[in-house]
Parts: sequence; C-alpha cells; structure tokens
Amino acid sequence: MNLYPNAADLLRAVADLLDDEVMPAVPAELAHKVRVASNVARIVGRECELAEPAANAERLALAGLLGHDGPLAELRSELSARLRHGDPALEHEAWRVAVEVTRQELAVVKPGHDRWEGK
Repeated sequence: MNLYPNAADLLRAVADLLDDEVMPAVPAELAHKVRVASNVARIVGRECELAEPAANAERLALAGLLGHDGPLAELRSELSARLRHGDPALEHEAWRVAVEVTRQELAVVKPGHDRWEGK
C-alpha cells in the first residue's frame, strides 16, 4: 500500500491543473505553451507506468526471436546486425516484434494510435 502518490499520479495531477485551472486563466499567446506542458506531463506520467513493462516485454520477445536472452540493447543490436546481413528466417517474426514494440511506444506518446490494425 502506498501512502503517497507515485510519479505518474503526480504528473497527472499537474497536467489536470494545467488543463483545468491554468489554461482558462492564461492569455491566448500562452495557451499553446500550457497545452504543451500538460501534454509533456501526461507523456512522462505514462512513461513512468509503461516504460519498464514495455522494455521487459520487448526483451522477452527479442530473446524468443533470437533464441537466447541478454540485455535489451545487445538483443536489439544483434537483431539489427542479423537483419542487415540478410537473415530471411527472421524477417517475418522481426516485423511482428517491431509492430508490437511500436504499439507499446505509441501507448506512451500517442494513446489511441497503438490500436492500429492495418497491414
């Protein structure tokens, strides 16, 4: 049980304050800056919640794809090298993993866009 709010909760509170109280009170020439600040607070809040689980999911997906585990940066580098050198067996599955990683990144920076179902 947390007795205090976490970083994501605090950032949501800042974003809500900016949207609900500051935005209506600022002159029009500052409105864009307040919207940007609110959006940044929301993005960083989602990153606090979603970045670690997303990185773990990516590491597990890459480990499954490459047949061994390791640090995420090394797995990414190995996959890139193998794809650059033309490993056709990996291409289809690598695309699937890349789409899922991109969905997870979009969930942080642009929620709603992570539900794209195109080809």
